[in-house]
Amino acid sequence: MEIDEKNHEEQKPQDEDFIMTEKESDRGIREKLSEVSIDTKEHKKDKEREVKFSYNLNALSPIARPLASEDLTKKLLRTVQQAARKKHLTRGVKEVVKGLRKGSKGLVVIAGDISPIDVITHLPVLCEENYVPYVYVPSKLDLGFNAATKRPTSVVMVIPGGPKGKLEGIEDYKKLYDSCFQEAKKMDEEMVI
Repeated sequence: MEIDEKNHEEQKPQDEDFIMTEKESDRGIREKLSEVSIDTKEHKKDKEREVKFSYNLNALSPIARPLASEDLTKKLLRTVQQAARKKHLTRGVKEVVKGLRKGSKGLVVIAGDISPIDVITHLPVLCEENYVPYVYVPSKLDLGFNAATKRPTSVVMVIPGGPKGKLEGIEDYKKLYDSCFQEAKKMDEEMVI
């Protein structure tokens, strides 16, 4: 049995820039900030190559505050990547909520382009109740890639020493983690004030 490919083509949306409905007041701001690009350099076997990340800020959810700056996003993703190598990371909404309820302390990194937003709306409240700083990054794809998974990840929690409290390997990313932690904490305090 043959399938006629002409009749089974996927229909693309007519307006490719349309991502989500938003308020008229936010539309002007989001049009000005429609794309942010981040340039980084990767060192791989003494070869330098430039990697460019491009984020569509129109895809961000309205609750994605505080949103990390370009520099902080690079540092956060690098911290997540190094913590994932040492297994000092919890991935996913269910694991992060469980860790927060048990009293784990660390840094929560939430993807800002999660849809539907109901999946992550309770996380900032849990973080504030447990005095754990949180910050949003623009892309769930990059967060998942740096968290050593093949799938997009909505939230991760970097716990120095890991969930089991082993302090082995923490010195590899401790300085980077501390700077990210302080910046995220400062951003959270500014949001409350």
